[in-house]
Amino acid sequence: MATTISQEVKEIVDKSPFLSEMLIRDIVSYSNLALEMKPTIEERLNKSIKTPAVIMALRRYSDELRQEFKDKPKLKMNYELSMKTNIYDVNLVRNDSSLKMLNRLYDSVQLEKGDFLNVSLGTFEMSISISDKYTDVLKELIKGENVLNEYSDLVAINIAFSGNFVETPGLVYLAVRKLALENINVIEILSTMNVLTFVVERSESMKAYEVLQTFLEGTTA
Repeated sequence: MATTISQEVKEIVDKSPFLSEMLIRDIVSYSNLALEMKPTIEERLNKSIKTPAVIMALRRYSDELRQEFKDKPKLKMNYELSMKTNIYDVNLVRNDSSLKMLNRLYDSVQLEKGDFLNVSLGTFEMSISISDKYTDVLKELIKGENVLNEYSDLVAINIAFSGNFVETPGLVYLAVRKLALENINVIEILSTMNVLTFVVERSESMKAYEVLQTFLEGTTA
């Protein structure tokens, strides 16, 4: 259990990836952040503390984070970024009938002609992302199923890596964090051994593309 101001500051910062990012980029007011954190730290330490002490702890930990980020080796991975527009996405309850429907869906989609289809199976739910020209086909196939959510006019941003990206720790987390910092909502995250796909709304697609491109250019060589 943390027992000093510095330890408490580190614990609070480490629980917030966004806060860590802002400290690394030096875009947060230490004074305002210290005032925000002070009551929590006082409650945990069960004593009154001075704001300058929190500010000092924040500055020291910010320096540590920046040095750690600076020393971290860049990822060396080639990639190709592309977009697929006009995607329809639906999330429904997984059961025997919805699973049996999948074979008929696969027979309907012409993947060899570049049509988009991705099916993700969870323990209790399943999601289907598909080229929107098959929207009516899919809606007919899932008629009577328990549909939880559906979205139309989406864009899939694909990152094809020349190498097994799933063995690179933190890559997905870093990409998602960059998108979240720009307030971009991700509808679906899809992945295979070499391809990572983010499905977003069309209105945010160009911004998401630029964010991912900037992120990848900064982490690859």
